[in-house]
Amino acid sequence: MKLETQRLLLRDINESYVDDILRIRSNEVINQFVKRKSPKNNYDALQFILTIKERTQNNKTIYLGISLKDQPNLIGTICLWNFSEDRKTAEVGYELLPEYHRQGIMSEALKAVLDFGFNELNLEEILAITNKLNENSKGILLKHDFILLEGKKDEGFPDNIIFSLKRLSAGHH
Repeated sequence: MKLETQRLLLRDINESYVDDILRIRSNEVINQFVKRKSPKNNYDALQFILTIKERTQNNKTIYLGISLKDQPNLIGTICLWNFSEDRKTAEVGYELLPEYHRQGIMSEALKAVLDFGFNELNLEEILAITNKLNENSKGILLKHDFILLEGKKDEGFPDNIIFSLKRLSAGHH
């Protein structure tokens, strides 16, 4: 699968992106807000890619690498996952190497994925879970009309807050 925006290509991730996935998922700036087991080496990164491929084939996830059109390497990832049983709701997740922050890149990628989710997958609601201290992530969600679900908890992750965007909100008719 491939989505294209003005500056970006969003595309399926395969084994050729091991180095990029290792670089992105082991980045310390990104990981300060994300609780996860980070890959330590190429083997770990490859296992992650194979898991993603399998989950994509089983329609459990849509997981895309983000690259600038004139560069082959991935600078981030964005995914729709955690689909509800009825496939009306999904969660969006994203990460971007810090040297590319504050250039509107993630905003561009997110818009493409939200449009795809609402228009192609007919989702009714997209959720986003982020760390309450992650100002960049909160800012981007608010910019795209996500609403903070006050009082809704991410079980086991007390520092996380949950945002929601419903299909009929501004700009998604």
